[in-house]
Amino acid sequence: MTNTSGTTSDAAQHRSDARAAKGRRRRTVAKTVLALFALLLIAAAIFLYWPLHQRSVPAASNDKPVDVVLVGGGIMSITLATFLQELQPDWNIQVFERLDGVALESSDGWNNAGTGHSAFAELNYTPELPDGSIETKRAVGIAEQFEISRQFWSHQVKEGRLSQPSDFINPTPHMSFVWGDDNIAYLHKRQQALVKNPLFYGMQYSEDPAQIKAWAPLLMEGRDPAQKVAATWMPLGTDVNFGVITRQLTAGLQRNPNFSLHLEHEVRALRQNDDKSWNVTVKDLKAGTESTLKSRFVFIGAGGAALKLLQLSGIPESKNYAGFPVGGQFLAFQSPAIAGRHSVKAYGMAETGSPPMSVPHLDARKLDGKPVVLFGPFALYSTKFLKHGSWFDLYSSVNHNNVVGMLDVGLENLDLVKYLMGQARLNDDDRQAELVKYFPNAKREDWKLVTAGQRVQIIKRDPEKGAVLQFGTEIVTDQDHTLAALLGASPGASTSPPIMLDLLKKAFPAQMAAGWEARLREIVPSYGRKLNDSAALTNEIRRQTSDALHLPYLDVPVGTSPAVMLTPPPAAKPTETRNKDEELQAL
Repeated sequence: MTNTSGTTSDAAQHRSDARAAKGRRRRTVAKTVLALFALLLIAAAIFLYWPLHQRSVPAASNDKPVDVVLVGGGIMSITLATFLQELQPDWNIQVFERLDGVALESSDGWNNAGTGHSAFAELNYTPELPDGSIETKRAVGIAEQFEISRQFWSHQVKEGRLSQPSDFINPTPHMSFVWGDDNIAYLHKRQQALVKNPLFYGMQYSEDPAQIKAWAPLLMEGRDPAQKVAATWMPLGTDVNFGVITRQLTAGLQRNPNFSLHLEHEVRALRQNDDKSWNVTVKDLKAGTESTLKSRFVFIGAGGAALKLLQLSGIPESKNYAGFPVGGQFLAFQSPAIAGRHSVKAYGMAETGSPPMSVPHLDARKLDGKPVVLFGPFALYSTKFLKHGSWFDLYSSVNHNNVVGMLDVGLENLDLVKYLMGQARLNDDDRQAELVKYFPNAKREDWKLVTAGQRVQIIKRDPEKGAVLQFGTEIVTDQDHTLAALLGASPGASTSPPIMLDLLKKAFPAQMAAGWEARLREIVPSYGRKLNDSAALTNEIRRQTSDALHLPYLDVPVGTSPAVMLTPPPAAKPTETRNKDEELQAL
């Protein structure tokens, strides 16, 4: 007889053991997952709150603070130093630059567009409003700023700090070039709206292929004769090499014994003292040693690195910002057979569905003393904040104050993310296909791909919208007026003098009221006035700067007054966006 009861009990025991083993495995897996999750939370907390404590740094080597420390040796810091040296020549000014020369990042000629942004050609400055009219306010504002830059540079030429003007600024007409009925109609309305303003007097418009070819032969040669095109042409445009300006102004500053430039020195810590002065800890990258200098005022003008340094300061204002880095690439033509035949800056229009930063331009430049033509930009995504920076720059700028805002802005700007991903997949054939839309006869062997500088767009905490992606530049100051930082990108270098004038007003209000303003009117004769309000003032100032900088000049007829929109169009409800100043992306 078979013992079935024993067999049944054994099977039941096996099932019970199996269930128990399965339960233990589940508990083990659950514990492992919980442990990993806990570790991730701890790692995230350390990452977002790092450093958990301030590291020790050397004590300040000077009891009496120096007057000013400038971080970064680019166009912004050197422009500010030049203003300060003229306003207060007895002040001790110290500049620290991490590279082995000034103007080697975004101020270098190969690393920026160098247009001399004056809104003559940049179509994103003049959006079409819902009623079909053209908004010109921003374009006029940028043109005003560039006129301040011209005055500042003219003064420096007269003072001997800048040499032969053709070394750094050259007449280069600015063009806008479009095709398609809608774009042509827009461009004509734009020209009609802008030309009423004194600052834009002289801008010409044409739909005649022969005329456009005379202005810019490379745009028209090889083009389908049946294609309808239009262009504006402004003879007062310029090409500017900000690297040359920075280096020459630095040489001028060094003639004053109260100015010191420290190359290959990187600022590693900023600590505020009880008396509101700052301890600036700097590493000598050649010697490998650290030292600390006490200063009454600190300006962070380190380009893309400014955000991280602002965060190091610990001022409350620093908690409102994050950064989003974007690089750029251009196709460079250096052959005299091509570069010698294109003497304008021709800006196009971003294609439908593309973000404004994709605005293409065929750009005549003078670099290293020779004519060059650049076409682009092609976006280049990188986690670096500087061209010579670290791949960890973006990650090290993320902390508990800005991480939520960064994620929020990323979700709100998926079109920009998609665009950058598409740009990353481009090959030379793709770039050539974009090029021939503006230079039909271009051949692949004519150009080489060059990488320009990095820029870091601002992500700023808005009290109403939350975090917003902001384009342009912004000055951040502390409440004690002892520290200031410049964040953001365009129009940047072209408007460095007016940006630094704004900084002087924000950071040195007492000195401005006590006499600096009067001195500034000697450096910038139009200070406090708007050129576009008066044809006579426009003529007076432009005649002065054109003579000093050897630039072309046009008399604006007396009586020309700014275009004024007497009856504003009804405000259309805007599409909710987390982007501020989108048109600045184009620059």
